[in-house]
Amino acid sequence: MTGTLHHRTEGPATGPALLLGPSLGTSTALWDAVAPELGSVFRTVRWDLPGHGASPASLLEPGATVGDLGSLVLDLADALGLERFHYAGVSLGGAVGLWLAAHHPGRIGRLAVVCSSAHFGPAGPWHERAALVRESGTRWLAETAPSRWFTPGFTAPALVEDLLRADPEAYAACCDALAVFDLRGELPSITAPTLVLAGRQDPATPPEHAREIADAVPGATLTELAGAAHLAPVERPAAVLAALREHFGAPGPGAGIAMRRAVLGDEHVDRAQARTTAFTAPFQDFISRYAWGEIWTDSTLSRRERSLVTLTALVAHGHLDELAMHVRAARRNGLSVEEIGAVLLQTGVYCGVPAANSALAVAQSVFLEDGEL
Repeated sequence: MTGTLHHRTEGPATGPALLLGPSLGTSTALWDAVAPELGSVFRTVRWDLPGHGASPASLLEPGATVGDLGSLVLDLADALGLERFHYAGVSLGGAVGLWLAAHHPGRIGRLAVVCSSAHFGPAGPWHERAALVRESGTRWLAETAPSRWFTPGFTAPALVEDLLRADPEAYAACCDALAVFDLRGELPSITAPTLVLAGRQDPATPPEHAREIADAVPGATLTELAGAAHLAPVERPAAVLAALREHFGAPGPGAGIAMRRAVLGDEHVDRAQARTTAFTAPFQDFISRYAWGEIWTDSTLSRRERSLVTLTALVAHGHLDELAMHVRAARRNGLSVEEIGAVLLQTGVYCGVPAANSALAVAQSVFLEDGEL
C-alpha cells in the first residue's frame, strides 16, 4: 500500500488545522455546505476514504480495520506537516476520530463525532454487505441510499453518484473494518474535548449510539439534531456548522457584535441595526460574523494595526463615505490625531495626492466636529 489519501485543503495556511472525515460511500462533497464556512477560520482538510472520491483503492486491503484508516489519516497529517489537529468525522469518519483520540491522544486537539458509533452492530451483516459488493458492486446500495442517509423526501444526487463510483473492493474493505470495530471499552480513556452530534431520525446510527459515546467519554457534550438522519452535514448544514463553530472555538456573531461595538461605538452599531431590513439582514449577519467576528478578532494584528491598514485601504479605493467612521474607530483603537495625519500623508505617496487630499479633508472635519482641532 503506497500513496496518500486524496484530500482538499481550504482556509488560511496559518489557521488551526481541522480534518474532516467522510461517511462510508461518500466523498469530500459530504462537507460542501459546511467546510467553506469553517475555512474562514480553520485550515480545513477534507479527505476521501480509499476507493472513494479520488483516493486510490489500493490504500486499503481486505480485512482492514478502522485503525488502518486512522493510520492513513496520520500519514496524511504528517505529509501536511500537521503535528496536532482538530478532527470531525461522520459515521465511519467519526469512528476514525474516536480511534485517533483513543490511540494517539497527543495528535488530537478537539474532537467532533457526527452520526457515528463506537460499535456498528454485529459483524455478520457487514460481512454480508462486503461479499455482495465484491460480487455485484454498489448499484444495489445506491438505489436505497437516500432512505438510509436522509429523512423522507430529502436526497443529494451527487452523493448517490459518489456511492455508484466507489471502488467495490475498497468499499468492501471498509465494511470489513466496520464489522470488527468496537471501541466501547476505550471511550473512557479519551481526553480530547468531545462533541457528539446525532441525527434524531438516523436509522444507521440512532441517537442511542451517540448517547453511549457521550456517556462514556469524560466531559463529552451531546447534541441531537431534529430533522436530520445519517448525513446531517448535508441535510442540516446550518445546525451542524453552528455546533462545530462553538465546539472548535470559532467566533460567532456574538463575538463580532462585541468587537464591532468596541471599534465603531454603540451609537453607530445601534443605528445600523435599527436600519436593518429583511433584505439587508443577511449582509449585517455576514459583516458581524466574518469581518468583525473572524478578521477583527484575530490576534495576529492589534486593533491599532488594523486601523492603520483600514484607513489606507479606504483611501486607496476612494471609500470616503466610510472614512469618517474609521477615523473615529482609529481614535478608539489608540491612534493619535497626529498618527492619523501621518497615515493620510503617506497615502499621498502611494495612493495619489488627490486621494490623500480628499481623505485629509474628511479627517479634519471629524476632528473639528469632535473638538480635537
